[in-house]
Amino acid sequence: MTLSEPLVLYERADCHLCHQVQTMLDRAGIRWRPVDVDDDAGLEEKYGLRIPVLQRPDTGRELFYPFDERGLLDFVGLEPQ
Repeated sequence: MTLSEPLVLYERADCHLCHQVQTMLDRAGIRWRPVDVDDDAGLEEKYGLRIPVLQRPDTGRELFYPFDERGLLDFVGLEPQ
């Protein structure tokens, strides 16, 4: 399965967990785009300290950290390589 749009990664600057998720996404070859929750009061209120969060643009489903690479692949519907 290939997503037509990149996953949204809700994150913050200087977030080491966010950097870990970025690395997982890149290693798996999954397209993603960052959204800094601190740039939007509504997102900051919604997610608070619960970042990083991935969102599928096609379904709106969200995956909250913590998750591992297997959880990430399940979320996007890919098999491990």
